[in-house]
Amino acid sequence: MRSFDLYLMRHGPPVRSGLMLGHSDEPAVPGGHDRLIAQAQSIAADRIVASDLRRAADGASAIGEARDLPLWLDLRWRELDFGAWDGCDPAALPEQDLQRFWADPDRHPPPGGESWSTLRKRVRAALFALSGPAIVVAHAGSIRAAVSVLTGLDHRGVWAFDLPYGAVICMRVWPDGGLTGQITGLKP
Repeated sequence: MRSFDLYLMRHGPPVRSGLMLGHSDEPAVPGGHDRLIAQAQSIAADRIVASDLRRAADGASAIGEARDLPLWLDLRWRELDFGAWDGCDPAALPEQDLQRFWADPDRHPPPGGESWSTLRKRVRAALFALSGPAIVVAHAGSIRAAVSVLTGLDHRGVWAFDLPYGAVICMRVWPDGGLTGQITGLKP
């Protein structure tokens, strides 16, 4: 199979920002999809895939309507499940627990939540389902997991760059003999 371009796009700003939203089905602010639609106008893709959570799915749907492209919703592109922390303000959580999580999200996942390696496994499966140029509208965590899977960067490496709402990470993906990729651009 030949290489293809993949455009990982972060959803628009949620109504309640600054929280660990995880699997909370928070919509985007009114007009929050405008930047996504504008960013997608110049992207050569034949499909749109999105997390089923409204802040991503609604933006992907708007892009699909504007570009007349089919949309597939895929739960594997959801944000990291923050478990008991889902919907919480990080400032209200025990600082020591948060520090342990950020330092080692596999050994110290959120209480009742998902580990980094579990997120990477489900995103890896979602990446294998892609077969050609695509726009994926998802969340910071699942996008970073995709970059990690494709490039081999660990959690520290993918958390080291800013990924604002509406940003696009452009990648070249080689599916043969495994799954590898190269970052070819970042549009904040």
